[in-house]
Amino acid sequence: MTDSAVAHERRRFKRIAFDARTELKQGPHSWAVQLLDLSLKGLLVEKPVAWESDAEQPFVAEIHLGDEAQVEMQVQLAHDDHGQLGFRCENIELESIGHLRRVIELNLGDPAELEREFAELIQP
Repeated sequence: MTDSAVAHERRRFKRIAFDARTELKQGPHSWAVQLLDLSLKGLLVEKPVAWESDAEQPFVAEIHLGDEAQVEMQVQLAHDDHGQLGFRCENIELESIGHLRRVIELNLGDPAELEREFAELIQP
């Protein structure tokens, strides 16, 4: 993704600062990561020290919201720079999108903004 495409994506989907236990998985590998921010379209994490992955292959991101609730999404690495990894959501189950929507809604504080972002997300 080009810098201008990334900037456009950031304008369309507001990222919220959010802290939750988060894991990235790829094949047999798993990394506990520090979640920096989250949006309906992806997430940003601190790059783990022992980061050895295949950037071309998909990852699974698990964001643990509590005892029972978690957001699980299939993500693709969008950028790796300045000690941070940005991931673009490629696939998410209905239950996870419900949890993610609630987290975004609570943190945006503007239901109209959430609806606008959701409409952007489902457009072809």
